[in-house]
Amino acid sequence: MSVVSAPLLYESHTHTPLCKHAIGEPEEYCHHALRRGLRGLVFTCHAPLPNGWSAEVRMSDAEFPTYVALVERARQAFAGRLDVRLGIESDFMPGLEPWLERLHRRAPLHHVLGSVHHQMAFYRERFFTGDVAAYQQTYYEHLALAAESGLFDTLSHPDLIKNERPSAWYFPRIKPHVERALDRIAATGVAMELNTSGLLKAIPEMNPGPEQLRLMRERGIPVVLGADAHRPDRVADGYEAALDLLASVGYTEVNVFLDRRRHALPLTLARDSLR
Repeated sequence: MSVVSAPLLYESHTHTPLCKHAIGEPEEYCHHALRRGLRGLVFTCHAPLPNGWSAEVRMSDAEFPTYVALVERARQAFAGRLDVRLGIESDFMPGLEPWLERLHRRAPLHHVLGSVHHQMAFYRERFFTGDVAAYQQTYYEHLALAAESGLFDTLSHPDLIKNERPSAWYFPRIKPHVERALDRIAATGVAMELNTSGLLKAIPEMNPGPEQLRLMRERGIPVVLGADAHRPDRVADGYEAALDLLASVGYTEVNVFLDRRRHALPLTLARDSLR
């Protein structure tokens, strides 16, 4: 008779309909987390930004209390069955630090993702000059600054820029800039995400790809798993493949954040716990 391992893993990157491009109520995401054998789920919906920037793909500032209430409703509904936590995915660019500091104090957050969303109009108009190679370098500079800001627990989908223009992505060319950024990130102790939704993007591989993931492992940068779920059936999607990828580049642990503190889980136990 086979022995079912106790639930260990969390989905650490999950959205709600408040971001205007996700579907399904929080409780539906929770039900799928139970079906996948997860211990818990951290909601990390897109944070509001000042001046109504990219309002079409995120909650408004006025909706933040609604978001907190939605997650609390799910937490109560699944108490004793699934550990439901409140987090946030906040955009970073230089100059946003005061806004983010105030936002992150408005509720007790368990996991704060820092994202550089190169595709957003507010970001592009400031940093894209038409030179794609320079834009890639700026992206990695801003990832390092995000880690150094002390605002974030984990940097999400940390090679997302490769989808800016896939034909212009050549890792050996950008590698020196990646290495410099990773050296700075490693010095902060901030984690980085292995985001399985990259398999659905223009370059169909996880974010980051194996070359960058190997560089992260060489520097001892901890990794958090996230499926970036925008619909319930994507909770923990691709986790088995992600855990295998981590093992293939030399990782032995994967991490979760609770109360903004990192907890390490052995890869083998984490994989065995999935259903």
